[in-house]
Amino acid sequence: MNLKKIINSGFKFLTDSDFRFLYLARQGKYDHMPDDEYLKRMFKAKMGKELDLENPKTFNEKLQWLKLNDRKPIYTTMVDKIDAKKYVADIIGQEYIIPTLGTWNSPDEIDFDKLPNQFVLKCNHNSGCGMFICREKSSFEIGKAKAELAKGLKEDYYLTTREWPYKDVKRRIIAEKFIGEDLIDYRFYCFNGHPKYVYMYLNDSKDNNGKPEPEHCNIYDMNWNLQQFHQKSLPTKKEYEKPKQFENMKIYAEKLSAGTRFLRVDFYFTNGQILFGEMTFYPGTGFSKFEPAEWDEKFGDLLNIDNIK
Repeated sequence: MNLKKIINSGFKFLTDSDFRFLYLARQGKYDHMPDDEYLKRMFKAKMGKELDLENPKTFNEKLQWLKLNDRKPIYTTMVDKIDAKKYVADIIGQEYIIPTLGTWNSPDEIDFDKLPNQFVLKCNHNSGCGMFICREKSSFEIGKAKAELAKGLKEDYYLTTREWPYKDVKRRIIAEKFIGEDLIDYRFYCFNGHPKYVYMYLNDSKDNNGKPEPEHCNIYDMNWNLQQFHQKSLPTKKEYEKPKQFENMKIYAEKLSAGTRFLRVDFYFTNGQILFGEMTFYPGTGFSKFEPAEWDEKFGDLLNIDNIK
């Protein structure tokens, strides 16, 4: 960071209370703040408006409300990248599960000699921190991977996002079979046990120099009609045909989301095969703006939070 950026950041830290909160939150200064107070401050800092927990209306508001009020013990199993595999296999079948190559409590326990030439390493309790893809074992930087995995294991994902299901996940490392490049990720948004929209994420875009561009996302309804709204990721410049296994993915998403108020169920579709990705209760941690903004309330209308037990 150059001197000008340092000065600008320092000035913003002194004059912008939202910027200051976000910075200090990343440093762990608010780890002991009650969940409801923390979420109100974070919502204001990220969304630019007050969080109404008494009468939530938008999708993002209701996700914050669910963090505080919908806390079933099974949710911890569902977000654990290791334990979720058996949970999902028991419901839709083992053939939809990406094979596990090993699990460990520490990076030092991993015997890399026993892993295949290609594999994926990640922590089971967070999102991204510590994840490594080995495409060629001979050039894989084991020391770097172990350092990042150790860093990932230290991350308290619950304190960062106040997503309650992650609070009691036993932190471990998992190695999975590498299933290929340029995967398409189908993320089903299920409201009260019924899929309503699917976010189709693509990671195959390249710039003029052949370097990967940020992921793109087309959003479809359950009849495969392209929608004209988006959130963090930009839509692609073309439409795609409905995948051959789309109806089956819908059925499996409904089965897995049964009994939940909201659940996002992710599948990969590769070589004609459906593979389970993960489940999450709070996409974007509930701090992801819609464009146009009216869709935040439209999604909120789909999410019934009455009679939570």
